[in-house]
Amino acid sequence: MFSRIAGTGSYLPEKILTNADLEKLVDTNDEWIRTRTGISRRHVVVPGETTTDLAERAARKALEAAGVEPGDVDLICVGTTTPDLVFPNVGTLLQRRLGIHGCAAFSLEAACAGFLYALGVADKFVRLGDAKCALVIGADTLTRIVDWTDRSTCVLFADGAGAVVLQPAKEPGIISTHLHADGKYKDLLLYPDGVSLGFDLMRAGKAGVRMKGNEVYKVAVNTLGQLVTKTLAANGVSQSDLDWLIPHQANIRIIEAIAKRLEMPMEKVIVTIGDHGNTSAASVPLALDTGVRDGRVKRGQLLLLEAFGGGFTWGSALLRY
Repeated sequence: MFSRIAGTGSYLPEKILTNADLEKLVDTNDEWIRTRTGISRRHVVVPGETTTDLAERAARKALEAAGVEPGDVDLICVGTTTPDLVFPNVGTLLQRRLGIHGCAAFSLEAACAGFLYALGVADKFVRLGDAKCALVIGADTLTRIVDWTDRSTCVLFADGAGAVVLQPAKEPGIISTHLHADGKYKDLLLYPDGVSLGFDLMRAGKAGVRMKGNEVYKVAVNTLGQLVTKTLAANGVSQSDLDWLIPHQANIRIIEAIAKRLEMPMEKVIVTIGDHGNTSAASVPLALDTGVRDGRVKRGQLLLLEAFGGGFTWGSALLRY
């Protein structure tokens, strides 16, 4: 038994924040942002718009693409770092929105690698026969936890959601997933506040994503470079066999470095960061859905998905779409 992606979907908030808009908020400019990150604009939520709102829109599109009804879903797995509530989790809130009852529904937290963690878990459920129609989502509203006075981080992050439907298959769709983490890098990229800390920083107006950009870049490129090489080797696949690289959309320089490591031309890399920014757990499924819907990603093609997030967490998936 294997799992395959039966349908994809995504959703971006309607509000757009351009680099010109950011020039009015912090000491930055369009050229600085574009040359260092590759980002020109990003979509952001408005007051009252939540992670579950975005997840629901993406989920419904994925279900429609797969030709299945919400009632067919027997597993919901959401990767997110920005839940609406402490509990119930986003998976459960989404389950209620879709009118689904009784199946397992949960969220897991792995920062920007959240979707790949969720995909890895759901894949195991399907392979074991414990799920026949799994809804897997990456969704984040990271602009809710950004410090809008910190120009090194506020220009990067954005909001969105992406989703896939997994169903059983006799031949491999998802060939393998590879998930990793190393907490020793905690202080390089984190949100330094939370429930059991009492939200003291948030109450004092001092909370926000903190990142040591240069150090994160070095570790990310080295770690992801090793990961993609090992993923291919584990499956006896060469770089030339790949049709598409679908990376986490964190920084154009990181994307280019990984493509170079794989000896892949950028024409074979799905890049959405220019219009989407870094949407955290949503970035990989958003890029996948973009490639599917614009016709670049076709059935039968071999894809390599990878992501790297705070913690650090990182993961990959090799799949035949």
